[in-house]
Amino acid sequence: MGSVKQSKKTRSGRTSSSESESGQDDAIVRDDELVQHLMRSMHTENIAALPPNVRRRIKALRALQKEFIDIEAKFYSEVHELECKYAKLYKPLFDKRAQVVTGAYEPTDEECHIPWQDDTEEALAKAVESAGLADKDKNAENKTEEPAMDPNVKGIPEFWLTIFKNVSKLCEMVQEHDEPILKSLQDIKVQMHDDPLGFTLEFHFAPNEYFTNNILTKQYSLKFKPDDDNPLDFEGPEIYACKGCEIDWKKGKNVTVKMIKKKQKHKSLGSVRTVTKTVQADSFFNFFKPPAMPEDPNLTLASDTQMLLALDFEVGHYIRERVVSRAVLLYTGEGLVDDDYEEEEEEEDEENSSSEESEGGTPRNVADNPAECKQQ
Repeated sequence: MGSVKQSKKTRSGRTSSSESESGQDDAIVRDDELVQHLMRSMHTENIAALPPNVRRRIKALRALQKEFIDIEAKFYSEVHELECKYAKLYKPLFDKRAQVVTGAYEPTDEECHIPWQDDTEEALAKAVESAGLADKDKNAENKTEEPAMDPNVKGIPEFWLTIFKNVSKLCEMVQEHDEPILKSLQDIKVQMHDDPLGFTLEFHFAPNEYFTNNILTKQYSLKFKPDDDNPLDFEGPEIYACKGCEIDWKKGKNVTVKMIKKKQKHKSLGSVRTVTKTVQADSFFNFFKPPAMPEDPNLTLASDTQMLLALDFEVGHYIRERVVSRAVLLYTGEGLVDDDYEEEEEEEDEENSSSEESEGGTPRNVADNPAECKQQ
């Protein structure tokens, strides 16, 4: 079928890769398909070995499973209807957030008051003071005044770019040449659709030197019904169409392509010439040019296309579910999950292991002086 299930295991958000990476992805997909085929064959053989009356009861259970899936499909459809309803309630909040980020609106002191945080900080300060742990005179001497507000700083500079850098799923997609463009990203909005079912991501940009678009869009169309041929494979909403938009790049500013030079040798004459080719470059903005979907939904997609679309949908779903709804928490780092932090423990482990060896069975002077080792 021409639909692609949302990937639950893949973690990379890249939508473009080198030829070698693409080859590795193809091999992974083919191996995965082979493993799944072998597992199905094993399950079929195991079931075939069961007594006939047991196989008959299993058929009844599979029929019950189909009824469960039909109800589950209705559940997902109603959830989508609720999302469309509540999107209208969220809109005023997101609009005000955009105004604060861009500097179009300056929040009042009352709007900046956070009761659960400010009250806690005030109570802690009083507790410290009453316990005699605070030296007022010393604090007065060491107190540093906050710098004066810069009237030239509007809103929250690089708000969305900072979020992209903080979130690993998006950081992997952003290249160095993308960052100047993403500095002009002012807002990301989600438009929910009930006909056809799906959603559209809108990326709103301030005027910039790279393209003339004010808004870049990415539309996802979903289906909430199980496949007629394999209804028991249903695991939730599936993507059946994904559409990007044309980016009107200014001359010489297209970061999604690059020029490379290649040498070509004439077959008979043996002469060599150098040609210049335009190839796709890694860029976040390839996100707006997803793989083409076949018009016939019954056509089977190539394995590499299936993988790219699964990754694409995973990123789109993440932006909708986490980035747009939790933007300030991703900006401050409060809303980051474990996957957003990089492992940096190897050096520490090495240091700890070396120190343990020194403190354990190996004397420090011997470890530090190899010559003494030889003498012994």
